[in-house]
Amino acid sequence: MPQQLRPFGTSLYVADGPEVSFFGFPYPTRMAVAVLPSGALWVWSPIALTASLKAEVRALGEPRFLVEPNKLHHLALDAWVEAFPAARLYAPPGLASKRDDLRFDETLGTEAPAPWEGQIELVPIEGSFAMTEVLFFHRPSRTCLVGDLVQRHDPEAMTAWRRWVMKADGLTGPEGSTPREWRLTFTDRAKARAALERALAWAPERLLIAHGACAEKAGADVLRRSLSWLRPSTDA
Repeated sequence: MPQQLRPFGTSLYVADGPEVSFFGFPYPTRMAVAVLPSGALWVWSPIALTASLKAEVRALGEPRFLVEPNKLHHLALDAWVEAFPAARLYAPPGLASKRDDLRFDETLGTEAPAPWEGQIELVPIEGSFAMTEVLFFHRPSRTCLVGDLVQRHDPEAMTAWRRWVMKADGLTGPEGSTPREWRLTFTDRAKARAALERALAWAPERLLIAHGACAEKAGADVLRRSLSWLRPSTDA
């Protein structure tokens, strides 16, 4: 069986998981694993945990931090918590109340927890009444990790009507964007723009995207263009 984990820059690895259905649309899944200087593993948006993936992860080190980008990402958490009981579990805003069957150690705020200091930074993109996504920045690889805020789906992987809907929503092609229905929930775009500016200040070289094609160069430019709908003169 081919390996799932592959390098994505200094001390950062990525693995693709199975598709999941979201309102009838096929969504590819993707996770990341960062190896911290201590040797501990930081796991972002964990995918379905197979025996082979578990072995690959253990070959890198021991997962100590399990992190999700938003409250929609949680389907695989149970298996990871069971497999790695010593790992601390971090919730983005809204997930702890949604999954009250899980024991979260901390809800993420505006600053990265101390164990990640100097390695991983974060910015919550606030301003929506529906959902807050947390963007992360892995400093050693200059990578910004994006959950659902930017999606770049492959239109050829969908049937005709789904392809049309995704294209109309701006979720395909080299730029990608945010689902239109989510954009409409941003009633405080000034707050969201301010958060985005903090993320752009990281000057990421690449974007690791959970749903669709990653951007392996010009990451800051792709992030800026894909979220151009936040500009005051741009309608959702």
